[in-house]
Amino acid sequence: MVQLSLCFLGGLLGLFLMAPIVVASTPASMCTPLKTLNDSLSHRRRYMKHNFPINYSMRVHHEEIFKLSNISKMKLKVEGLDELVLQRLWFQVNQGVLKKIIRVLPERHPSRPYTAELERRFRDAEGVFVQSHPAEVFQQELPETIQDIWDQLTEEPDRVPESSWRFASPKSLVDNLCHTMYCLFWECFSSTEASQDYCEVSHSKKGRKTLNQKVEMEPTEPTEW
Repeated sequence: MVQLSLCFLGGLLGLFLMAPIVVASTPASMCTPLKTLNDSLSHRRRYMKHNFPINYSMRVHHEEIFKLSNISKMKLKVEGLDELVLQRLWFQVNQGVLKKIIRVLPERHPSRPYTAELERRFRDAEGVFVQSHPAEVFQQELPETIQDIWDQLTEEPDRVPESSWRFASPKSLVDNLCHTMYCLFWECFSSTEASQDYCEVSHSKKGRKTLNQKVEMEPTEPTEW
């Protein structure tokens, strides 16, 4: 009887050791840098819209127009898609977006200090993201659909076919960054009063009026730059 019990416990231990490591989708340590980034994003209307010519747009890779609808489509294409994979892709996409915005801004442009600070806070959040997970997580093979997007994003610009480029306004690109951040790191932004689905496309549209009202009530000059 004792021998059978030991065999049973040994089997359970073997199953435990063979099971994959389950990683929380958003470690608690991520919330502070993401909320700091979100504070900067609250000023994006002024710095990404009002300081640019009307209808101004810049050339970006089509995969850098990363919306909530893109996340929904990827989840449909890849069964059981890990949230962590989407978070990795979010960082990869938006680091390129912010660098491109900085690149088109002249040194004396009024939005350049803001954008540089936004990009610095983004990199701070990315650093915490990397430190918050085991190194093995970033060595795992990506699903084919995600790997294809990753390869396109890291392709040398002169090798990207003309058909893969799109034009988008800096404001729309940073809006996408913000909305998808809420979706993929929702634990850091969820309301204690009511359950909200930040990945719903209708949620971002519904929140625009409230967000714009909030921005208009804020001081005209951010305190940290």
